[in-house]
Amino acid sequence: MHAAPKVLLPFEIVLFAAASLVHAGILAHGLEHVRAATAEGVIASVLVLGLIACLVFRGRARTIALAAQGFALLGTLVGALTIALGVGPQTRADHVFHGVLLVVLIGGLVFTARAGASASPPAPS
Repeated sequence: MHAAPKVLLPFEIVLFAAASLVHAGILAHGLEHVRAATAEGVIASVLVLGLIACLVFRGRARTIALAAQGFALLGTLVGALTIALGVGPQTRADHVFHGVLLVVLIGGLVFTARAGASASPPAPS
């Protein structure tokens, strides 16, 4: 398994799990938002399943990691859209955190894609 899934997926899991716990009112009070907590918990769970799948199916780790991170990015984009529309949480912390999540996920996808590409054998000449 490439280093990208082993490093990035656990980091992303911690970010989403922490966000879910904050929105559930467990790690912080005053930032509760049930729908956000649920969505972030689902995303963290998908990332956990992706990490487990990467460990079990090492030959497909890059593809699995890309799929899990892509799901997380899509969910984060939906969250950012709800914030922009005024439906989601409206604190400054939520705005900043979603920005950080977007940067981490996009960077993670690029890093994972490049790590897999550089590990591929060169094309015959």
